Amino acid sequence: MNLLIGSRFWDVVRATLVAAALVVAGCLAGCAQPAAEPAAQPEMVAQQGAPVEGGGAEDEAPSPAAGAVATPSSAGALQVVGARLCDQAGNPVQLRGVSTHGLAWYPGYVNPDFFTELRRDWNANVVHLAMYTAENGGWCEGGNRDELYSLVRDGVSFATEADPYAIVDWHVLSDANPLAHADEAAEFFGRISADLSANNNVIYEICNEPNNGTTWEDVKAYAARIIPIIRANDPDAVIIVGTPTWCQDVDQAAAAPLDAGNVMYALHFYAATHQADLRDRMAAAVRAGLPVFVSEFGICDASGNGSIDRASADAWVATMNELGISYACWNLSNKDEASALFKSTCGKTSGFTADDLSEEGTWLWDVLHSKGESGASAMSAAAGTESTTAGSAASANDSSAAAAGGALHGSTGTFDWTATAAGRWETGGQTFFRYVITVTNKGDSAVTSWNARLPLSGTVTISDSWNAIVSIDGAELTLDSVSYNGMLAPQATAQDIGFILSGNALPRSGPITG
Repeated sequence: MNLLIGSRFWDVVRATLVAAALVVAGCLAGCAQPAAEPAAQPEMVAQQGAPVEGGGAEDEAPSPAAGAVATPSSAGALQVVGARLCDQAGNPVQLRGVSTHGLAWYPGYVNPDFFTELRRDWNANVVHLAMYTAENGGWCEGGNRDELYSLVRDGVSFATEADPYAIVDWHVLSDANPLAHADEAAEFFGRISADLSANNNVIYEICNEPNNGTTWEDVKAYAARIIPIIRANDPDAVIIVGTPTWCQDVDQAAAAPLDAGNVMYALHFYAATHQADLRDRMAAAVRAGLPVFVSEFGICDASGNGSIDRASADAWVATMNELGISYACWNLSNKDEASALFKSTCGKTSGFTADDLSEEGTWLWDVLHSKGESGASAMSAAAGTESTTAGSAASANDSSAAAAGGALHGSTGTFDWTATAAGRWETGGQTFFRYVITVTNKGDSAVTSWNARLPLSGTVTISDSWNAIVSIDGAELTLDSVSYNGMLAPQATAQDIGFILSGNALPRSGPITG
């Protein structure tokens, strides 16, 4: 069993135990142990306001991040241009928001007050509506289809009123291959796309997580059936297509994309499990021209529970922001697991305070109130070209001092490098610095690999890196190219390279010296 299904798989197991009084045995070693049955959702609390510190009087909501946030009222119907999601005028946009848990299990969070808070207070501009298919209570496994359909329609309606975009998600999981319920999917998407054809805020995700041997050819065959059904009712809607291995194999989609417009491809990650290798795969696919949407992610391990890795999560957000990739964080629930955005003791479905948020919920609040995509890299990605501007948006926990730091320059043989301290934060007694790097071939001949050596002013540990092999020897950090970015023509620049360093008593300006 792939870990990515861990916690959500146990939702299925628990629901089956309750519904059929069966005993499930033979769980693979290493799977997350089932937690207690999720508590029934209470009546909606008609309380407004953003999370505040403590349980006293509520403060004003934090101001939205600087810069315009794309919403249906301002950006209109979305479209895909090159590798970028764009507004109706063709300008690149980035959606950042949240995903529900299974609508059948946690329906209480789909309410107008909370959706208004998500847009107004959380600064979210997308809500992902996850409707399971083959899990107990799902569309294809004993679920009340009228109630599920109403939940999806209500979710879109509340999003329309509150002004974020809404993703209608056919949440494949235990059924593994979307072809298993292609008939039901065809019926559902035919009906829902007809009903929502007048909306300018709807995105369709037609298969959440193909897995367990499902091939990209299987997914393409399924998409070839479902996409025309949606297009018959909504010719220009953006459609997200899942990729094999729990939405990790975007490289396969990049090698053989669908012959269809306004299509994006899903990648999912859980930061404590999925590190630089998957992040590099995502970045390489986008650079190859594939439009990627991270329609599900968490900052814990792939079971949906367990340890939280903030450094990895911050690196993921930095990369998504640099490439202008949209993302939705899993999940809106009070389930007793690390990926739930609310504490298990919180019975509210709106009117949340800071005390109600889980560790992931607090982290996401900060991310959604930080700067999103890097304008320079976003515009260049939309145009299908690489930017020559070093630097990127600061990560969620950046300090203003580090974010404002200037670029450092140096040379290693014929290669010039630029290092920009794009973020600084402290946690667990350690100081972390995030660096964005460019390497330029100043020679007269093309090269098939490059390296750069950067001087250090303190003792550091490499917490994470992307798009380069990073090593430390004494007071020197070395960067070596990876397989897909080593070739540089004369005067060409390798970009989207970076790493996170941590240590004690580091200079406030950062451990890299020019």
